[in-house]
Amino acid sequence: MHRSGAILAVVFTLLALTNCTEQIPGPNDIEVTWELISNTHSDQARTKAEFTIRNNSGFRMRDWNWALFYSQAPRGGIVADEGANVKVEWINGDWHRVVPEEGFNLRRGQEVTIGYEASAWWIKESDAPMGLYLVFYDKEGNEREIVTVDNYSVKPFVREEQISRHRNDHTPIPTPKWRYENNSEMSLLGEDELKPVIPTPVRITRSGDYVTFTEPVTIIYQEGLRNEASHLAALLSRLTGQPFHPESGTDERPNSILLRKSGLSVNGIREEAYRLEIRNNRNIVVTGSDNAGVFYGIQTLTALLPVNVFSGTADVVRMEVMTIEDAPRFRYRGIHIDVARNFQSKDQILKVLDLLAYYKINTLHFHLTEDEGWRIEIRDLPELTEIGGQREHTDRDAPALHPAYGSGPFPYAEGTYGSGYYSHDEYVEILRYATERHIKVIPEVNLPGHARSAIKAMEARYERFMAAGEEERASEFRLIDPEETSSYVSAQVFTDNVINVARESVYRFFETVVDGIIDMYQEAGAPLEIFHTGGDEVPEGSWTESPMIEALLETMPEITDPKNLQAYFFERAIEILRERGLKTAGWEEVSLLKDESGTYVPNPQFADGSVIPYAWNSLWGHQDLGYRLANLGYPVVLCHVSNFYFDLAYNKDPLEPGLYWAGFVNTRDAWYYAPFDMFKTTIKDAMGRKVNIDEEYAGMERIRPGARQNILGLQAQLWSETILGGDMLEYYMLPKMIGFAESAWTSERSFEQIEDHEMRVAEADRKWNVFANTMAQRELPRLSGLHGGYNYRLPLPGAVIENGTLHANIEFPGLVIRYTTDGEEPVGTSPLYEGPVQVQGTVKLKAFDRSGRASRAVTIE
Repeated sequence: MHRSGAILAVVFTLLALTNCTEQIPGPNDIEVTWELISNTHSDQARTKAEFTIRNNSGFRMRDWNWALFYSQAPRGGIVADEGANVKVEWINGDWHRVVPEEGFNLRRGQEVTIGYEASAWWIKESDAPMGLYLVFYDKEGNEREIVTVDNYSVKPFVREEQISRHRNDHTPIPTPKWRYENNSEMSLLGEDELKPVIPTPVRITRSGDYVTFTEPVTIIYQEGLRNEASHLAALLSRLTGQPFHPESGTDERPNSILLRKSGLSVNGIREEAYRLEIRNNRNIVVTGSDNAGVFYGIQTLTALLPVNVFSGTADVVRMEVMTIEDAPRFRYRGIHIDVARNFQSKDQILKVLDLLAYYKINTLHFHLTEDEGWRIEIRDLPELTEIGGQREHTDRDAPALHPAYGSGPFPYAEGTYGSGYYSHDEYVEILRYATERHIKVIPEVNLPGHARSAIKAMEARYERFMAAGEEERASEFRLIDPEETSSYVSAQVFTDNVINVARESVYRFFETVVDGIIDMYQEAGAPLEIFHTGGDEVPEGSWTESPMIEALLETMPEITDPKNLQAYFFERAIEILRERGLKTAGWEEVSLLKDESGTYVPNPQFADGSVIPYAWNSLWGHQDLGYRLANLGYPVVLCHVSNFYFDLAYNKDPLEPGLYWAGFVNTRDAWYYAPFDMFKTTIKDAMGRKVNIDEEYAGMERIRPGARQNILGLQAQLWSETILGGDMLEYYMLPKMIGFAESAWTSERSFEQIEDHEMRVAEADRKWNVFANTMAQRELPRLSGLHGGYNYRLPLPGAVIENGTLHANIEFPGLVIRYTTDGEEPVGTSPLYEGPVQVQGTVKLKAFDRSGRASRAVTIE
């Protein structure tokens, strides 16, 4: 070998050794910044953003040795700018990566900016990439190490083009000035003008006299009401710190609370009805038509307690002498909680059940399975939680769940919510806790779409038994046709989340899951009447290229579109559930068929009362779908997105987390709802455009008088894509849920009956002012101490400065506003805003309630 050749060989060897031994960067060594550039730069619905990656390590980032993975609300059509030698790729769902291209080279101290565009828009900081991590590779492409990116920041959204959804966004940006103008019709009310109780009872007879309780009361209960008495005793013990020991009996005596049942009827309703009497002799009597009625009477009694009882500052309890007679408007009052996309602990669910009980909500719709997670143990199928119960870095096609919604590369990492499930025993505990509070838990197992976690779990089971040479057991619960090549993209941008309904093992799987869940209800002694099968958002293109499907369709010439195989699956699921004495529920899609024109129309096949569709779509020309289904004979639960999707952000503020694909939902939206004429209260579209309800809804179907009985009730939804942990769950729920409780429980409200639009809005404004005052002065401060306290949201103050004078107001009158002029955050001792005041410099304001809880700060110059 020539001398020069030998030298080159040594050099290349040293370089190779250097690269192999080069120290992998730590979590803070690679700095990543993300910025949303614009949503309004294009005539099309396009968004523009950019990453900046700075290398602060001694590791040389080349075109083969790294990739950056992250989660972000998926948007199609991602295109990276040219020139950076880097591309941005969508992988599956909300999982993305940034990968280098040929020629990329980033040394210590260097940075690169990667601009990219995608369809639609991002307008909130909660839309920014989450759960960033780097994967480092060797020359052969093998993974060397995975490192989370802890040195990551999101630049603030401050410009209009960052906050508005395209140029056709009619929703105003909630500036301090906009809030001030929007709050201008609100006025502060006195204590005697507030609602005594939320939700509003049917009848209240007030005396104007008061009685004072200075010592603990005796709890007396009629036989059969021990559970309710124990609940009351536990509540009073938590509030007072003193023990209460209920005793059986029927005596009415001073300084006591008597719980009893009778043949009570209120407004013709004999279920869940009650009468509450607070008498001059300090005797309180709660009479219920049934145990649930007694329980709700106890909740009303709790609501009548002075607010300072919940903060622990009350020495005596003073209550007005009164009689309340009450019963619910709807027998179904539900909250849906998605724990599949992001998990919530058992203890958090128990805390939520206490909240539901307090507001007389009697149903928890438990969304337990999704593409991104399976959250309930089925003992006969352990893979469902072993594989489907956790998310981690993996290969897209591996039998495992990849990261989503910021869960990052490592399962069960601190501060992440992608992994977790309820064991058999934990679920039984939840059921017992709910049953004691007269709450029915409806389990949802979402099929045939939204099933990726189940598919991946059963593929892991398949591979395990195949490796053991047990082919029959391997295929026993398999959910896919391995030869299927159908091409589809789901609503959440998955390409592999639909089970193959031609496969017989699918139905064996469903039966096994259902039986496992039934066992838990039986063990808990909990009622199970309805099983929710999901059934929504099966994407177009499903089942179009599958040998198994083709063989099935040959036996079913009446089905010409594979999409209608969803009805075939549903029919078989109904039969499985019917054999077990269960009614079948599903999202509205389960009651629809695709006709020859490609339009989805109500399917009369299941309109016999055994199938309950949940009607969510109140936009895009489908506002009347719930009524069309009820008129056809379906029992319907109304859960309209425009009013009751609590995961939609409160408003367009970029710091206000949440989704907005169907617009925004605030507390008034949840309160301002006419169940039997929702056209009156659906007054804007998803982009905030005001709707001419007389013209745009003119041709839509109204509910017939005889079909009103088919509206079972109302339900609010909490989908969890952006909900990270219990505090965030409570923030999304409260105070929206207070408005929902009023809509679901309270008898028909005056504004619902008014035909003239302007008069209806005026009456609603008057009613809303009372409701908002009551929340501010009573409900929210109470929630700071009830059941350990809840993380409710307080609205931001509205404010303007005119000629050096600060003017401020608030959405919920009764909250107080404090301010500073030195740039510091207001605290509980900061100056109280009591009227227009001269100011200079930077002004910051916050709203506070009686408990001392504060809103975010508002800054104006």
